Amino acid sequence: MKDHLTHDPDHRPGPHVLIVGGGASGVLMAAHLLAQSEAQFRVTIIEGRHMLGCGVAYSTTDPDHLLNTRVLNMSAYPDDPQHFLRWLQAQPEGQGKTGQSFVSRAVYGAYLADLLKPWQQAQGTARRLRCVRQTCLRIDETPRGCVAHLEDGQSLIGDRLILATGHVQPEPDPQGLLTGPWQAFDPTKADQRIVIIGSGLSMVDQLLSILKSGHRGEVVTVSRRGQLPRAHKPTHPLTLGPADIPLGASVSRMLFWARGLAARAKTQGGTWRDAVDAIRPHVRSIWRAWSQAERARFLRHAATLWDVHRHRMPPESDAEMRAAKARGQLILRRAAYLATEAGPDGGPVVVLRDHGAAQPVRLSAGRVIDCRGIRHDPERNATPLFADLLARGRARIDPLRIGLDVDRFCHLLPGSGEALTRVQAIGPVTRAAFWEITAIPDIREQTARLAQDMAADLAWAGV
Repeated sequence: MKDHLTHDPDHRPGPHVLIVGGGASGVLMAAHLLAQSEAQFRVTIIEGRHMLGCGVAYSTTDPDHLLNTRVLNMSAYPDDPQHFLRWLQAQPEGQGKTGQSFVSRAVYGAYLADLLKPWQQAQGTARRLRCVRQTCLRIDETPRGCVAHLEDGQSLIGDRLILATGHVQPEPDPQGLLTGPWQAFDPTKADQRIVIIGSGLSMVDQLLSILKSGHRGEVVTVSRRGQLPRAHKPTHPLTLGPADIPLGASVSRMLFWARGLAARAKTQGGTWRDAVDAIRPHVRSIWRAWSQAERARFLRHAATLWDVHRHRMPPESDAEMRAAKARGQLILRRAAYLATEAGPDGGPVVVLRDHGAAQPVRLSAGRVIDCRGIRHDPERNATPLFADLLARGRARIDPLRIGLDVDRFCHLLPGSGEALTRVQAIGPVTRAAFWEITAIPDIREQTARLAQDMAADLAWAGV
């Protein structure tokens, strides 16, 4: 069937932006565009999988899956840091919460969805937001705009297009032996062993759900370095300016400098957290100043060390983990994960090699959960849209294979084909260029700045 082209159904004037992806990145982008007073943007969000604002991170319904950032740091708007707190305190579940509280991911997903309600409920010419429940399979440019080709054969036309597709998601294990952290699963017998591959924040969420279910068997976490996320505690960040950062220094030199900052914080009565939180605003500059070789060295040798100190868990989660470890139910195993195979009874068997050991060992389990994080190969796990962009040379994977290659203005860098001048990307898909672009404080800064830049672009804002 031939595609049918669809502009905004009411043909209202004003620049029209298509956003592919309705998770946290897409919703924040839409909210910032719609809030611009300089240009009366019209926005169409294209999302075929999740409820708006939920995506992978905030679609969980388990109230024990907490944000790993305090309420005060989770506002959608950089210039209104209390916005989320005000919204939260107006909800029944927000009674007694403060800016220092940690709330559930599901609550935050509801907040993100609520950001767009004023525009969704607007009538007539005031309604500038449209949400289309479809999957985008292909994007093209015309001399005057962008076209998004959808799974149902419809093609939407806009002046600009934003890719906000979130984290790369690996394909499910065809054998069903290895489940993802957000996949539905059949209940495991209460006394069976559960093995979790990975020991980051996704593992923490899974462990809390397992413990809450009444599981009595041991839970084994497997990771190469055996590191767990550190716990949140009060901080008083050191003050660092751009001139204080040794930009361009090697990874080893940068680590030496960071350890010196941590020692300085301790002598002043603080902790390493004061040093890490002082470095955080400068991470993007540090990453961009490194050569590809230094970035690769960081990923091999220092990324885990940074992540466990940077991405901390709420104190409540830390207490649950400590208790499980103390009673012997949680076992941390420093080992390399090799494979998951079917055992004699058809159940999963995990093959791993313990740190320092020469021979692999096998662990039978009632369930194996893959919580290895977000660094999945973006080409091997490409969606139909990304596979099409790569096949046509309209986009390329970065040399380190952690995301799409984009410039500092978020434009896709082409492969063998022609560049897409009206298409930009935001959020985790731009990780190769910015590294720290997976947390809400970083994404809101990126989307706010991009919305302001787009509004100020008078060459096309009056389309």
